[in-house]
Formats: sequence, C-alpha cells, structure tokens
Amino acid sequence: MAYYTNARPEIQELVPSASKSILDVGCGEGLFGLGLKQKHDCIVWGIEPDTEAAATAKKNLDKVLNSYFENAIPFLENKKFDTICFNDVLEHMADPWQCLRQARNLLSNNGTIIASLPNVLYYHSFFNILIDKDWKYEQEGIMDKTHLRWFTQKSLRRMFEDCGYKVICIKGLSPAKTIKMKILSLISFGYFDEMKYPQFAVIAKPGV
Repeated sequence: MAYYTNARPEIQELVPSASKSILDVGCGEGLFGLGLKQKHDCIVWGIEPDTEAAATAKKNLDKVLNSYFENAIPFLENKKFDTICFNDVLEHMADPWQCLRQARNLLSNNGTIIASLPNVLYYHSFFNILIDKDWKYEQEGIMDKTHLRWFTQKSLRRMFEDCGYKVICIKGLSPAKTIKMKILSLISFGYFDEMKYPQFAVIAKPGV
C-alpha cells in the first residue's frame, strides 16, 4: 500500500533543520525518515504496527518499534524528541486527542509536532456525498475505510489547541487546479478555497 512506501517530500520540508532526534509515528517502511536522515544529521526512530513494514523500516531507521503508539509509550518514557511526526496517522486513531497529549511528554524543549490529515471538505469527496447522498468508504484516500476521525481545517486546529498546543502553521497540500474548483473559488470570493486541498499539514508546539 502507498501509505507504507511514501517518502512525503512535502512534509520533509516542514521538519526543522535543527532537529537532531525525530520520532516518526506510523513510519511505514521508513522512507520518510530515511529522507530526513539523508538531509539532516539526525537520529530517526519509528513506530509502525504493521509487522512487514516495520521489518523493512528497521533497515532504514535507527530504531523501530513494531507497535501502536499508545502501546509504545512505556518504551519511550526516557526519550525526548525534537520533532514528532504523524503523517496520515491521527485520523486512524479512536482517540487522537489522548495521543497528542501523550506526545507532549516526549518532546524536547521547543519541540515540534508535525502532522498531515485529510480534509473531509475536499471538493471531490464533498460533492460525491452531496450528489450521490452516500457516504461510501474506499480502500484509500479521504474516504479510507480505516479512518475513524474526520477533520476540517477549523476542527483540526481546535483539536491541537484543546490538547495544549499552539498551532504555528496550517498548510494546504496538493491543491486541485480544476475548472470546477476555480469557478467555486471565484463565485464564493475565496470562501470555499479550503475545499481545494485533499490534505492539511499542521505544525504545532506545546503552548505556554
């Protein structure tokens, strides 16, 4: 599956260059973390519940825990990371709020959380629901059948703030450039512009 083998260069660019220790939650086969190791002089640990993907990740990262995040916490109690990444992970969790609260204890001073999450208002999925009147699950993408939580730009900001973080930046990823989206943006004077993004990336730090 693409989730396991995606190096996510657009997210790599958001990781602070000063980060020397990084935790990649849901690391897949470790290609994202490997890219970070090649760009920066850093140590990357990964957490991955899929056994086969974790085995491959161990060849690419410094250490990999074949586990779910919540089960890996006892093994990370004495560790501090400059950056913790959740790429396409939080939407698969029953309680992402608890996960973010636990992650705060794993951050070093001035540490950063970086996450990417799907946008449930993405115009293609939204209009399919509106026109077909059907919430149809799929094998991957925004309507992935394994997603347990759904977010808009506003609700994902609220989740981070409710968990004690200050949101530094929310960035839309891979904007659609279709005629439909251009027309929608034009007639709404930009009000629906967030619908052109299938995903958002969030950069956050623990609040004061």
